[in-house]
Amino acid sequence: MPIYEYACRSCAHRFELLIRGTSATPACPECKSGDLEKLLSLPAVKSDTTHALAMKAAKKRDARQATQRINTQAEYEANHDNE
Repeated sequence: MPIYEYACRSCAHRFELLIRGTSATPACPECKSGDLEKLLSLPAVKSDTTHALAMKAAKKRDARQATQRINTQAEYEANHDNE
């Protein structure tokens, strides 16, 4: 059962729809128009390159969050006396 992407020509609403077998012509969930354009969906491609880029971005994000946590902790300790 494929999921298709559509754009309504009447109201320009874009949406995805699960099509089961030979079901009736779909309608726009916003304006109920049947004047739809089926959009071309590109599959998600995973490769060593995309995985490496995702890991690099995640490590960069994690490092930035760690720095933020350290700075927040240092600010908290500077503004609160431990008696």
